[in-house]
Amino acid sequence: MIAGHEFALAGALMVARAAGTLWWPDAGVLVVSDLHLGKSGRIARRGGALLPPYETADTLARLGAEIAALEPATVVCLGDTFDDLMAAELPEAEALWLARLMAGRRWIRIAGNHDPGPVRPGGEHLAEWRAGPLIFRHIAAPGAVGEVSGHYHPKARVTARGQALARPCFLIDAARAVLPAFGTYTGGLATTDPALCALMAPGAVAVLTGRRAVCLPMPRGAARPAGGPARRPERRG
Repeated sequence: MIAGHEFALAGALMVARAAGTLWWPDAGVLVVSDLHLGKSGRIARRGGALLPPYETADTLARLGAEIAALEPATVVCLGDTFDDLMAAELPEAEALWLARLMAGRRWIRIAGNHDPGPVRPGGEHLAEWRAGPLIFRHIAAPGAVGEVSGHYHPKARVTARGQALARPCFLIDAARAVLPAFGTYTGGLATTDPALCALMAPGAVAVLTGRRAVCLPMPRGAARPAGGPARRPERRG
């Protein structure tokens, strides 16, 4: 049995894994979103805070662990694989690391708002990808069915043992799944934000990532119509 929260999306059995990846076992497809590789370098280039430049290695290590555990035939990155187009020029060691992860499998990179154009690493660069009953894209589209997307970096705030905790999470309803950001230096948008409350239907759940996948009703803010436009951009951290 594969660890994680199992659910059906448009008839496809999916697993929201504790690590923050989505696994489609029948198709051998591993899905990850918002790696934001090279974020510390992008921030430094623009005169921001000097963050320790280790996030790319940490992100690749965690992604490598998922690939080793599942041995997917296809990996789909749901946009913002790189923090910007210049960040795609990874240092040699990290570029080779990424190349090893890509070797021997189909690798699909969906265009994101941070990396809209093709970049040097191989694989396929697509605006969106359809497979069976599912469509994979960076930003959720109102009214879509069988949609898997990222972009919003959802986080749920919960209280455990008297302490408030914020955890990256999947958001899942009958029509769509929104993935958490996988990158080490990514911020998040609270599930109570109006953009996410408008996007997700009543009855949506949040699957918290961490040591284990924990499913709970999606924490919401003020009531908003389900399936409406979600235009607020992601929070960056």
